Amino acid sequence: MKRIFEITLLFMAGLHGLLAEERGKINRLGEEKSPYLLLHADNPVDWYPWGEEAFAKAREEEKPILLSVGYSTCHWCHVMERESFRDAKVAEFLNEHFVSIKLDREERPDVDAVYMKKFQALTGQGGGWPLNVFLTPELKLFFGGTYFPPDSADGRPSFDDVLEGVERAWREERASVVTASEQLTEHLSSFFEGSGGEEGELAQETVAQVLSTLSARVDEENGGWGEVHKFPQASHLLFLLRSEEAKTREQALFTCRKMARGGIHDHLGGGFHRYAVDKKWLVPHFEKMLYDQAQLLEVYCEAWRLTQEPLFRETATGIADYVLSEMRDSNGAFYSAQDAQSEGKEGKYWCWTLSELKELLDEPQLAVVQRVFGVTEEGNFYDFSDPEALTKQNVLSIVAEPGDEEKRYQEARTLMTRHRAQRVPPATDDKILAGWNGLMIAALAEASLTLQEPRYLAAARKAFQTVAELLWDGQRLANRWREDHVEESQQALNYLAMAKAGRQLYEVTLEGDFLEQGLRYLDTGCARFFDSEQGGFYDGEAREDLVLRLKEDFDNALPTASSLAAQELVWYAEMTDRADLRAKLLQTLTYFGQALREEPFALPALTQALAWHLEKPARLVVVGEGQLREEFLRLVATAPGGDLVVMSPDGPVSDFTKSLASDEGVRAYLCKGNTCREPTTEPKKILQWLLEKPTAEEDNE
Repeated sequence: MKRIFEITLLFMAGLHGLLAEERGKINRLGEEKSPYLLLHADNPVDWYPWGEEAFAKAREEEKPILLSVGYSTCHWCHVMERESFRDAKVAEFLNEHFVSIKLDREERPDVDAVYMKKFQALTGQGGGWPLNVFLTPELKLFFGGTYFPPDSADGRPSFDDVLEGVERAWREERASVVTASEQLTEHLSSFFEGSGGEEGELAQETVAQVLSTLSARVDEENGGWGEVHKFPQASHLLFLLRSEEAKTREQALFTCRKMARGGIHDHLGGGFHRYAVDKKWLVPHFEKMLYDQAQLLEVYCEAWRLTQEPLFRETATGIADYVLSEMRDSNGAFYSAQDAQSEGKEGKYWCWTLSELKELLDEPQLAVVQRVFGVTEEGNFYDFSDPEALTKQNVLSIVAEPGDEEKRYQEARTLMTRHRAQRVPPATDDKILAGWNGLMIAALAEASLTLQEPRYLAAARKAFQTVAELLWDGQRLANRWREDHVEESQQALNYLAMAKAGRQLYEVTLEGDFLEQGLRYLDTGCARFFDSEQGGFYDGEAREDLVLRLKEDFDNALPTASSLAAQELVWYAEMTDRADLRAKLLQTLTYFGQALREEPFALPALTQALAWHLEKPARLVVVGEGQLREEFLRLVATAPGGDLVVMSPDGPVSDFTKSLASDEGVRAYLCKGNTCREPTTEPKKILQWLLEKPTAEEDNE
């Protein structure tokens, strides 16, 4: 097994046949468990992991710190590792003048968020990875950047020039550097300690403003948002899909179609790459992240419920099947990511040349593949960051329908899939993160009902149990497990995503144990991360190695802790009728009220929670056990909207819900507050009531 792991690292680093031991001395990162840190374990740079040993060295020797943050599947992280951190001259300068720290942003997202915010405030730039920032020995940022090339190009200074400039400034102008770093930290501290809005500002107009802003910014030609790069932005899509307005729903559905047909979607193996480098969703950065698969599975299940379009069902099924086949550990939990590179080449595993297809397919098969996927002799992808890039590479995207050649098209896809499986695969970052697993478990549980696939529920059950066994000790939920090693930092996302997983499993099974465990995660997360004075949720715990404790205010690739918490607080408050959960929800929404008005694009997931809070979601209470209960659940799963709480009298539910328990067989109640329609044994009647969208007056009859 050790040899297999070394070979995996070889491909991740693009070493073309040389094992790490043969390239050079293993530095102290060789003792780490993070695949990203292990990627740098044979660099000549004297790397330290994030921790007191490095901090103490910087203080004792009065040296600045280079903090370099990335993750194992980050394309430009690979490029900079190859170009700069393997270079003996760069390493010599770093080792003499700096204390160099490597950090996996997925293991310590709280640290990454602090320095990303500081970098953005300092430079006015958007940020990205690798993040290379320079800190005082007291861990305060004074300069930084993202990717630095080995030679100056396109307005970017070379990494050598940056290092020499920072060293000179530290040597000649240290007092000014330290003062500037302290002022930046104080500025951000005061900003994030500021209050949000007023309770009266939490109105339906805020929801409408956010919806209008998202709708106005949609790329009407290509779908999604952005002109240069296109990210899936699942939180934004879900908010539009759950809207009452036909126009905004259609904008989201249009985006879903474009993504599903684009090169960002893996048309052979299923699942989605991280983002597209163009506005047409054609050429991706090829890494696949577990959190994207989880959120997009939720998106495509919602799109399927709305439309019953086969494309959406096929895409959702492809995501789930990809995760189960490629991203699942033998213990049942899910890996973090799959690399963009194989054999050191970006996209090599995923792309095709026309000559390769000519050897694999017969002429009729080749003709339909060329027509459907737009394959050409010249190709549509070239990696300009690679000095020896592959040529004539084609990213597959659907540019035409197979029509009456569907059978031949499927035969060709089967051959291509089998052939691709024989290639050297991209490396998999096999660490298990509690939060990302929580999102995937919740999505699989939902998909099991929406797509009527029991194996998805079985996988979600197993993963939920495994995360608890590996990372939960009854009081603390650790962040990461890998090779029997646990990274114990406390991250809000972990608790809140696992609370979502427990709640979603409860809604599709009505087994009270899931709700009980989910509530434990939620309560513990609230105790550790909720700001009881002002509202909102901190990303991480208070600790000495964090110079700033953040509450994120932008739903990016992942919803913020506050957004995810607000959504779960809506659901759990409805299920339990606990006043303390509603109070935390209201305080969180109030805290971000001003942010919602000033930048409506920033927090769609939080806005969704606000919409649910204002509308008060209806509750479907299913009483009794048996086949009829399953029919209720299956039928309700076809209803669009995502605003129905499904529950039973089992578990830590409200006294009112418990009072509905009966031994008279299976029946269902549709309730709002403490008012319910008459019980029914007809699932179609419940669906009819849901589609009617009864008014508040009718609800109170």
